[in-house]
Order: sequence, then structure tokens, then C-alpha cells
Amino acid sequence: MKIGIIGAGNIGGNLTRRLTALGHEVRVANSRGPETLADLAAETGATPVTAAEAARGAEVVVVTVPLKNVPDLPPGLFDGAAKDFVVIETGNYYPKRRDGRIAGIEDEGLTESRWTEQQLGHPVVKAFNGTYAQDLIDRPRPAGDPDRIAVPVAGDDESAKDTVRALIDELGFDSVDAGGLDDSWRQQPGTPVYGLRAGAAEVAKALAEASPLRQEDFKA
Repeated sequence: MKIGIIGAGNIGGNLTRRLTALGHEVRVANSRGPETLADLAAETGATPVTAAEAARGAEVVVVTVPLKNVPDLPPGLFDGAAKDFVVIETGNYYPKRRDGRIAGIEDEGLTESRWTEQQLGHPVVKAFNGTYAQDLIDRPRPAGDPDRIAVPVAGDDESAKDTVRALIDELGFDSVDAGGLDDSWRQQPGTPVYGLRAGAAEVAKALAEASPLRQEDFKA
């Protein structure tokens, strides 16, 4: 599969490592330019590109940048992507620590992912936002292993979610359907499932126990 990864931080970098190891063709970009990704490219065989080029030919595009930087991504970000391509977004809203106040989230009541979707102009599937980056390297397990971790996945397009869930399975994790994008608050920072290392049953229980009220630490 051809995969574009926009953002080469902890999650983006480790997804690049895992997905190339699984045989996928990965193009990876960051905000500083492809020349700064030479080491990652040499390690993984991924192709370093600009953000504007990351989605070219991609069947899946992963957007894993700070929320505050999403509006600054280049126009035409998905030009040249494959037909019916899927966008995974891994973002979290940290108004006090990083992102500042985002009006669409604070005033309009949009979920983080719905706001991101509006900025990108393309439907998104939310996944990996509560995953520890190092777990992508250290904790893959075969299907049926009692220690296999589950990842919540939210989105409106069932076919797109199926694509993402199949990729998560290939990476060595189970997945749990967390509902539509307007339900994705159930996996935002401060909820029971955020950062939870557990199997599918526990993840589903944590999603059900979530409160839509944002914790004080995660308010602007």
C-alpha cells in the first residue's frame, strides 16, 4: 500500500518505521523539509518529501501534526492522492501546553477531529491519538494474544474505518469502533481510554464511561 505520513515526530516517525518494515511504500514529510529526514529515510527506506508531495499516489494519508499547525498545512494537500484515499488524523487538543485557544472547539463545540476535518477539507478517521509512540515498536502482538492492545477508531465513513482497522491489525493491535467523528470526544485527552494499554473489552468499556465534559487541564 502507498502511504503518506505528514509529521515525523514520535508517532509519525514510528509509524514510518513499522509500516516500511511491513512492506508498505511510505512517503514522509515534516515542517522542516525533506533534507532533515535523511536519517529516518536511511533507516527505513521511506521517501522524504515535502508536505505538499506526501499524499501523491497515497491510498492512506496520516496527518500527525500539532493541532495548532493543521491550518498551516499547504493548500492542495491531497492533490494527486489515490482514488478513495483515507485520511488518518492522530491529533489532540492541548490548549494550555501547546495549541492555544481554538475557537471552533471552544465556542462551536466541535470535536477535535471534526475541527481538523474542516481544516483539511476531507473526511478523517481518528486513531492513534492516545497511543504511546514507543508501543508501536515494542508492543505489537499476533491476533488472539491475551496481551494485544486495542486502539479506538472513530469516523463517519465505515469503509474508511475498515481500511484503518485492517492497517491497525497488520501493525499488531486490535481495534475498537468508537463511533462517528462527533463521538470522538470519547477518546480525547483526559478520558478513560486516553493512553489506556488494554484489550478490546476494556477499551470498549472505557469509551462507554467517557464524559463529554473536558477536564480542566485540557481546557483553554
